[in-house]
Amino acid sequence: MASRPFRVPLHLAGLLALAVAMGIGRFAFTPVLPMMQADLGLSLAQGSWLASANYLGYLLGALLVTHLSWQPAALLRRGLWLVVLMTAAMGLDNHWLGWLAWRLLAGVASAWVLIGTSALCIARLNASGQTERSGVVFAGVGCGIAFAGLACMGLTLVGTTASHAWLWLAAAALGGLLGASTLWRTAGTAPAAALPAGAVSPTSAGGTAAPKTMAADGATAHTAPPLHWGLILCYGVYGFGYILPATFLPAQARLLVPDPWLFSLAWPVFGLAGAVSTVVASRLTRRYTRPQIWAGSQVVMAVGVLAPAVWHALPAILLAACCVGSTFMVITMVGLQEAQAAVGQAGAKRQMAAMTASFALGQLIGPIFFSLTHAWFGASLEFALVLGTLGLLAGAIPILRLSSPAAVATPD
Repeated sequence: MASRPFRVPLHLAGLLALAVAMGIGRFAFTPVLPMMQADLGLSLAQGSWLASANYLGYLLGALLVTHLSWQPAALLRRGLWLVVLMTAAMGLDNHWLGWLAWRLLAGVASAWVLIGTSALCIARLNASGQTERSGVVFAGVGCGIAFAGLACMGLTLVGTTASHAWLWLAAAALGGLLGASTLWRTAGTAPAAALPAGAVSPTSAGGTAAPKTMAADGATAHTAPPLHWGLILCYGVYGFGYILPATFLPAQARLLVPDPWLFSLAWPVFGLAGAVSTVVASRLTRRYTRPQIWAGSQVVMAVGVLAPAVWHALPAILLAACCVGSTFMVITMVGLQEAQAAVGQAGAKRQMAAMTASFALGQLIGPIFFSLTHAWFGASLEFALVLGTLGLLAGAIPILRLSSPAAVATPD
């Protein structure tokens, strides 16, 4: 009897995909940056431009998804391969302009993988009655961040150059891609629940069925459901509030934590907090609605963001790292789950792409707004943190009033 090929379980394959795309493609630049500064003479200003290129790529990637006809499996596969290639390119190229292009494309790829993985995994886990395992899938981001941070610490200890560090990370990304390949190799065999005529898809609890129209030949055709703009706007406000502490907390920490090893250790701790939080939050959905978890997470994040602005001490930095690290992926997880519920499986990819683009736009506007106020009015780092706090608190209020459009059952 022929043995069946080993396949990574769905939730673990999703974890690997997000670990590669976000932990390496999106966030590995943070722990590699000090190595690039030491080995390659990269200035802080150049590093900021490279980070901005990745942010812009993330926005472009999400916008492209709204116009691409690719299925989530194809989006996921192509995005992961692009992450591997762009990570390797960072190690093979020694020119800053080249790095700009590679970081921008890595941002594009990260958005593709996040949207493709979310659309595939949320639908399949819902269909198989394993909704709580979504927490394991989204823990991949924190696991990837922790892995990249610890790997860079180890590579620094053994004297590895920044170029070689990128190549090692590319090899790790390739390994993660192979493990995640279960997601697209089984794309056509996902379980689908049998539905009675006119019923709403179970993957869109409280959501809408795709409206039906009559094609010219008399056949029934499906049109994409309308976007849920309340979700899109709330997710954009979250991006604005989140990116200010994510950008400026490190600068605040350097003023209070002179030891570079303590500062380096904060990044993997941040990632581990993110990994644990999504698993815990997936169990909270038994008692609380997703909007309640989302709004509560933004309030907790706001407390962490404000702490270093009013309390200039190391414990405030640790509190901020725990509060922000333990909530940023929870909001991402419940936000994208709510997208699936709001518009159903037929419109999930488009809704998730629009929300990701909104987040990326808020992420771009935040640092630009602070830079202008700093240049024109001399605003301090504390001002950036207070601004982020106000954005997060203000954004939590309309989240509690979010509601999915009423389910519409259309007869055949």
